[in-house]
Amino acid sequence: MSPLTETVLFVFGLVALGYIAGLTGYLKAQSAEGVAEFAVGVAMPLLLFETMVNSDFHGSAPWILWGTYFSAVALTWLAGHLVTTRLFGRDSRTGIVGGVSAAYSNVVLLGVPFILGVYGRQGFEVLSLLVSVHLPIMMMASIVLFELFGDGKTTGLHPLRVLRRFLHKLLINPLIIGILAGLIWRLTGIPLPGLVSRLAEALGGTAAPVALFAMGLGLNRFGITGHIGPAVALSVLKLFVMPAITLLLVWLAGLPPLTAQVAVLVAALPSGINSYLIAVQFETGQGLASNQMTLATACAVVTTSFWLAVTTVVFG
Repeated sequence: MSPLTETVLFVFGLVALGYIAGLTGYLKAQSAEGVAEFAVGVAMPLLLFETMVNSDFHGSAPWILWGTYFSAVALTWLAGHLVTTRLFGRDSRTGIVGGVSAAYSNVVLLGVPFILGVYGRQGFEVLSLLVSVHLPIMMMASIVLFELFGDGKTTGLHPLRVLRRFLHKLLINPLIIGILAGLIWRLTGIPLPGLVSRLAEALGGTAAPVALFAMGLGLNRFGITGHIGPAVALSVLKLFVMPAITLLLVWLAGLPPLTAQVAVLVAALPSGINSYLIAVQFETGQGLASNQMTLATACAVVTTSFWLAVTTVVFG
């Protein structure tokens, strides 16, 4: 077994262990929220804080990276919306949920441990550049769409309300707090005290395995109970079309090999819980979002291995 194959199996093995723990009743279903809150609210922010303080981002070409990745996001989001509305005849609000499900990668709970396992700290530094803008951009897009379609009809945007909601959600997000705190500390030029560094490394080091286990445990809340056709179509967009578009764009842009590989692998990740939360907020498409997320996550153990092999051949 190659080291890369072993890493993929290890990552999804932790997800499977979490799922089995919930399925068998070994851990209560309510435990999923607590474990996930620790991963996202404590461990991940500390990991991002320490990365922002100590990492060297030279050569990662953030503007080109952001431009190529979010171009792929926009194209896939549009494709998901059209597939949901034109091919399966759903309304425009459900089409938004379809677009989100097709384009919103599970960057945190799955992406962080996966990239760390495959590419190590250097790969995580590249991923951090995406995480730092992924949440704000996707959050703003979701809020704007909610303002347009949240009540079932277009009522026009209220810029101040959109800005207020966006800033509120942004500034209370623990991941954004970790990133901003790390950048501010970095600007001071002061080395991290030994105790602070040890605490950040100790708790941040638990982020990857805890996040994966929490994700598997949380999947017990969802299932595949219908919407099979749209869920399959959106999963194909998420797991194959989006990474293919990203691969083409990063290749045309001439990104450094490691940066290009991370971008494609992030694009190839399955949808995360945010697509379901947006569906809940819209009060439409909840079943579609949950089914698609479950199906895509189950298939990702194979599809991510495929894209890992492809990027290795293309970028070395």
